[in-house]
Amino acid sequence: MAVAFTGAGWIPIETNPEVIQKVQQVSAVERFGHHVPMGSNTKYTPRSGGVHLARWAKSQSAPADSSPNDSVLLASDKIGGKVTVAEEDMSDSLASIAKTKSLDAGTSYGKLFDNICLGITAAKASSGWLFDSLYYVLTQADATTGYTANANLTLAGSGGITYDNLSASLGLYEVGDFFDEAETVVIAHPSFKQVLRGIKDANGAPILNESTGGVAGGGQGGTPKLFGYDLQWSMGCKTSASGSDSPTGNPFIVSGNRQFLQVGDRNPLAVNFQDSQTGIGVDTDENVLYFRARKAFAVGAPGAFSMLVKN
Repeated sequence: MAVAFTGAGWIPIETNPEVIQKVQQVSAVERFGHHVPMGSNTKYTPRSGGVHLARWAKSQSAPADSSPNDSVLLASDKIGGKVTVAEEDMSDSLASIAKTKSLDAGTSYGKLFDNICLGITAAKASSGWLFDSLYYVLTQADATTGYTANANLTLAGSGGITYDNLSASLGLYEVGDFFDEAETVVIAHPSFKQVLRGIKDANGAPILNESTGGVAGGGQGGTPKLFGYDLQWSMGCKTSASGSDSPTGNPFIVSGNRQFLQVGDRNPLAVNFQDSQTGIGVDTDENVLYFRARKAFAVGAPGAFSMLVKN
């Protein structure tokens, strides 16, 4: 990616196809989430309680619906960092350094964003972020949607991941009001690959389909399926206390309606450059690349998801 630094400030790098592809390869939330443009730091998106129809008797008033309606708050937070490049190393072209580091930043951003959106176990007041993760939301009651705390959060326990608890966890979402087969997605940590390859159904067939039958070579390279649903791998699918691009907690698998993964787009991933000839770089004879993105996340409805955690 050729980046011409002219002192014009922050240059969006997420508009570059290579960076977009890298972010979407790494971040399941970015790839599958419902994106909401944001023109300010916060934005309320309407949440409908649905519409319930009933028999309308002849010559009578239409039956009234009393479903509650409210809004979901998207509050943007900033993700960023900096990379120091010694002046002696600038024999490489600046464009090459910016391209390499931008792709690396996209990788780190993707893993971190998934983790803070899905896996933080603490409330936002404790984690330091401005929004709660799906894991935390599933531990809380939601009176508006009728969700009971921890109802859709399953801990695998000493028995590990089995066909039965995988099916049961997915079933918690499937029997809810927010199930939509066309919008269903499953997101799992890559450590589930080996686990799922070893689980077979009643007919002895593996439940994880990583190729398409009937296609030459097995049709490798397509989106893998689990119980017929698209499956995305994410390194961010591990629990953590405050969010990390390399979390070390328990891996988990999430099933749910992608339309309820609300992603607020305030500012895309961008890069800025401080050269060694001006500002703070003069003192150390070093150049600095700064990376920044401002994003928000909210769970549209806790009942739209289920999570199975491998202890």
